[in-house]
Amino acid sequence: MKQKNYYNRAAVFGMIAVLSALTAQAADDLQKKTQEAVANFLKTDSTLKTFIDQSAGYAVFPHVGKGGLIIGAAHGDGLVYEKGNVTGKAKMSQASIGAQAGGQTFAEIIFFETPAALDDFKGGKFEMSAEVSAVAAAEGASKAAKYKRGVAVFTLPEKGLMVSASIGGQKFKFEPIAAGGTGPSQGTEKGKGTETP
Repeated sequence: MKQKNYYNRAAVFGMIAVLSALTAQAADDLQKKTQEAVANFLKTDSTLKTFIDQSAGYAVFPHVGKGGLIIGAAHGDGLVYEKGNVTGKAKMSQASIGAQAGGQTFAEIIFFETPAALDDFKGGKFEMSAEVSAVAAAEGASKAAKYKRGVAVFTLPEKGLMVSASIGGQKFKFEPIAAGGTGPSQGTEKGKGTETP
């Protein structure tokens, strides 16, 4: 009986170790993908660096999947950066009703003009309003872009051409990363994440 309990405990600890390793790997993958997305945005529009440097923070969603026939849905996982450091993980979801044509996949970056706008996002008080529209990234496009309701949003299609992305109704859930804890900035010390390019 004792031997059986020992094997059961060993199996449970083994599963926990495997799950922890997979979680750490997924977090590392997400951080790598967000950094690649930022690099792709900058390659497409080098003037976007002004938003990166001057915003209170920004959320990067490297892969937003969208599709459906009558009821459309979009979702994506991303990271939130403040002063170049990862401070949390974010989940985005969106549902819309109406004619949907095929599926789209794109990267999305949301810049927060003020600390208050960023705090609203982190506090779960933020939903993308219908008034806010995304700017399709292209060289020089960010020069004409303006903050609306404290945010500026840019999208970049993963393949082909995307005229616009409907972002109204996007909802977000923010999960902070504890200082020195595990998560997307795992391996960092004293709450500092890896700087973006």
